[in-house]
Amino acid sequence: MIWFRWVGALLLVAMAYGAGDAAAQLRRDRTVQPSRQASPGQAAPGQAPGQAAPEMRIAAVVNDEVISVFDVITRMRMIMISSGIPDSPETRQRIGSQVLRQLIDERLELQEAKRQNVIATDSEMTAATQQIEKQNNLRSGQLNEILQSRGIDKSTLTDQITASIVWAKLVRRLASQTVEITEEEVEEATKRAGEHAKEPQSRVAEIFLAVDNPAQEEEVRHIAERLTQQMKQGARFSAVARQFSQSPTAAVGGDMGWARPDQLAPDLAKEVAQLKVGELSKPIRTGGGYYLLLVLERRAGTGGSSAGGEAEVYDIVQVVFPLPAKAGEAARRAAMAEAESIREAAKDCPTMLQIGKQKAPQLSSEGKLRSTDISPQMRNIVSQIGVGHASQPIVQRNGVGVIMVCSKSAASAAAATSREDVSEVLIRQRLDTVSRRYLRDLRRKSYVDVRVGQT
Repeated sequence: MIWFRWVGALLLVAMAYGAGDAAAQLRRDRTVQPSRQASPGQAAPGQAPGQAAPEMRIAAVVNDEVISVFDVITRMRMIMISSGIPDSPETRQRIGSQVLRQLIDERLELQEAKRQNVIATDSEMTAATQQIEKQNNLRSGQLNEILQSRGIDKSTLTDQITASIVWAKLVRRLASQTVEITEEEVEEATKRAGEHAKEPQSRVAEIFLAVDNPAQEEEVRHIAERLTQQMKQGARFSAVARQFSQSPTAAVGGDMGWARPDQLAPDLAKEVAQLKVGELSKPIRTGGGYYLLLVLERRAGTGGSSAGGEAEVYDIVQVVFPLPAKAGEAARRAAMAEAESIREAAKDCPTMLQIGKQKAPQLSSEGKLRSTDISPQMRNIVSQIGVGHASQPIVQRNGVGVIMVCSKSAASAAAATSREDVSEVLIRQRLDTVSRRYLRDLRRKSYVDVRVGQT
């Protein structure tokens, strides 16, 4: 039997997995109707618009535990910071009910872990936090500093990480009793991969929102449409996937890796074939729920010539001087001057990064980016910067930045699919199924009373 190396990555990238079901059926025995109160971020009945909301009001009761409106608002703020979704009353209205469902599912996962005596160790929590910091080019301890500077309690992130770690353990435990990937299955899948190896491939990212029963259909569709709109307005697909997707690929920003048409469900394969590189799909209804797809790259099959849309990889250093959303003209001029001074002083990438860490530590970073992972506007700027040169100051949504390109290279060519790759895909699919059924069963046997509106 081939076991669960994939789960190790899941435990390390803990901020993503198990974040919740976008269309949870909230019920006690059958269905619990929500009270007629305001959604998180929306004025309560009898409360004047703009008046401070009673944040400690109960948002939901999960068995014997309470989720407050404050909990929902704090999680929304963290999600908007991490994903680039703008913080506005309209946005809070759009994502409030989904965030509440995430918190409900996390509470169910934590309660089940307590019942099963499953815990997240200190070393696992530390590793998960360090992995998040590494993925975001932050130094050790900087994540907590950023949360504090935005007025977000550390427990908001800690609770999410803890739930994801213990849920991964619970799923692994259940899967060990019910899931077995046989050598015959791996052999057949590997053979099939070899037969189709020369076919064109697409690297696809996904966001999956499950529909557990027909009553959830309209609600989940609305959530999918709202997330689509937010991403078209600038929210990062990978960050949205980590926070909202119900697929195990959420742990890696929704990245499914390279796939041939025969490896995707027919409805998904048809949509992928019609998408351009960097294009986001409309919500796609399948038997299990709704998918949002993004084509990251395309290439010819193994041994073929490069297909159109092959990505270029940029090694860059970026320094951004942050600006609040309603910054005055004086603050904007000061940030532009700081950015210009770095552009003139930095003669190479190490120097620019060092200066950035001194002057703008929160938003200074280095790393490799594929051209297909960058917005079209930013891709156009980066592609015109020579190696070892810095850009002119760039006005961004969160501030004024400067980018230096350290190197450029072509993306690696397609490689033959290994037995290990095949086995991990099979394992991921089985764990996905186990996780969805497990959480669905927990919802059905739990008492969940929603006290705020679900629109």
